Amino acid sequence: MRLAYNTNGLAHHDLIAAIDLLTTIGYQGIGITLDHGVLNPFESHFEDQLGRVSESLAENGLECVIETGARYLLNPRVKHEPTLVSPEPAARARRVDFLRQAIDIASQLDARCVSLWSGIVHDGAGQPAAFDRLIESLVPVLAHADAKSMDLAFEPEPGMLVDTLAAYNQLVTRLESGGVNTDRLGLTIDVGHLHCLQELPISSKIRESATQLANVHIEDMNAGIHEHLMFGEGQIDFPPVIAALAEIRYDGLLSVELSRHSHEGPLAAQKAYDFLRPMIDSVTTKST
Repeated sequence: MRLAYNTNGLAHHDLIAAIDLLTTIGYQGIGITLDHGVLNPFESHFEDQLGRVSESLAENGLECVIETGARYLLNPRVKHEPTLVSPEPAARARRVDFLRQAIDIASQLDARCVSLWSGIVHDGAGQPAAFDRLIESLVPVLAHADAKSMDLAFEPEPGMLVDTLAAYNQLVTRLESGGVNTDRLGLTIDVGHLHCLQELPISSKIRESATQLANVHIEDMNAGIHEHLMFGEGQIDFPPVIAALAEIRYDGLLSVELSRHSHEGPLAAQKAYDFLRPMIDSVTTKST
């Protein structure tokens, strides 16, 4: 596994500066959340920034994952909207087009995957109808991912239609039963989310998901409260989590996600690195 940091925790940094900072600390990867000023495909200088980011990643030897969870990129008034489960077809189509653009960006940066989620059902639609929307929206995204040879990593998110590993597995089953090729649809596990929703023990859930796992987010959290915390400020016991990832030989990015810590970004990134790096080194040494 390669220790990484998500740019949603460095929201006050230029992306090139963030890459330089993380490299200096010792990170081996970066989760790039497409956002205002961060590889925003709607900005006029996007192509220039994409070229500079590609060069910087190569120069610094950082692997990347493209993350698509920016809060207000597509709608300045409503967090995360539109999504793959929004009631209006035109709104869902905007999310689909954005995800296609994210796949194109990931392809040009040789990213490991594109991480995405379902969205919140705001209009009271029942689960069958909401899943129909999600599946209809995912089909063209999966087709584009396949055309670009880019893996997707679907993240269960508290409060969203797909919130648990069971719901993710239900999604995959429904897609496959409809004849949709899901070879490109992997899984993003967020360690904090598992603890928040009490999908326990976390180490067992990781082992059970070994063949699907494409991306991992990590932070501390308390049960029942979806708030990303600095390590040591929540309830999670991390050594078994890191050991389980090593046991399944997870070779993707382990991305710290401290989206509420941008005000102290450099300090938070250093503290997270100092907390996790010894654990990773310990299990890596034992397995060699």
